[in-house]
Amino acid sequence: MNEQKPDEVIISQTVAILIDGNNIERSIHDQTNDPNTMLNFDRLIPKLLGNRGLNRLIYFREGKQISQKLRDRLHEFFHGSVRPCHKSADIPLSINAMQLASKVDTIVIMSGDSDYIELVRHLKSEGVRVEIASVDATTSNIIKEECDHHYRINDDDWFTYAPKQSVNNKNNKRRNNKKFADDKKADKDNTGKQLTGEQQHDEQQPSSNESDILTTVKQTTNQYEPEYPQSQYIGNDQTTPNA
Repeated sequence: MNEQKPDEVIISQTVAILIDGNNIERSIHDQTNDPNTMLNFDRLIPKLLGNRGLNRLIYFREGKQISQKLRDRLHEFFHGSVRPCHKSADIPLSINAMQLASKVDTIVIMSGDSDYIELVRHLKSEGVRVEIASVDATTSNIIKEECDHHYRINDDDWFTYAPKQSVNNKNNKRRNNKKFADDKKADKDNTGKQLTGEQQHDEQQPSSNESDILTTVKQTTNQYEPEYPQSQYIGNDQTTPNA
């Protein structure tokens, strides 16, 4: 039986995406064992929206040291914002979710933390569709059962970047390279001096072949040299006795 393609349906639902940055970052770092792994929002956000409209995108993160590039990118592409949190993100995220409940049709919570279970139940009681987007291995089973839909974030949704070297690291690398070159030159000079000394020593000392020849000649000379018996008469006038 051939499946009939459904007629085009116009969907006017609006979505708010609320991201627990610390939770998601820890989850993908646990999966990759690499702290330089980041979410690819350019790929992930369209997947979460489908054919629905984006009403809000807020990235909650503990601490004040948040990448300015991340702020600019979320604002430029999604009119999103970054909210620094004094401690964990669950309280400010929950407050914003309840404030947005009457303004959107769906709220996507990007976290697998079970601390959000009561928030999920409250939003659903208000008639809001609640979806969870998280890494499956670090997501609570109870929140997966309670939400309306669970999107599993996988390795297609993140990337690993190469951090830039600091000025100090670059200077240290230059110094190490220069030291290596100087050491190599010094080794070469020492090798040349050593070879010169060995050559001088070789010139002063006869070669092994020359030593063998001298030894052979000396032995041959001793072989043919007559042996003179020691005289029995010692004095100024040595005479041979008459027979």
